[in-house]
Amino acid sequence: MSRKRYTDAFKDEACKLVMEQGYETAVAGKQLGVPEQTIRYWLVRRGWEGPKVVGMEQEESDDPKYLKARVRDLEQRLRRAEMEREILKKATAYFATQSP
Repeated sequence: MSRKRYTDAFKDEACKLVMEQGYETAVAGKQLGVPEQTIRYWLVRRGWEGPKVVGMEQEESDDPKYLKARVRDLEQRLRRAEMEREILKKATAYFATQSP
């Protein structure tokens, strides 16, 4: 069986799902049809340090760098939630018009 090759653009987009949009590597891999370990490998090569450890907030809450990163993370989560909500609204409207 031959090895599957992916373009650099595809790898970048897959990594953006995890790094910028907050997807878990397993979910991103399943949606893209790529093994989770492959995505993790691409992420590590791009300097990703993995998901943040829960429970560290109290210790680092006064650090301005940490606060900026936390705000950035929360803004990304908010954008994703808003995007998902809009998709669900459109799907609901579509299916409401399709029912007999």
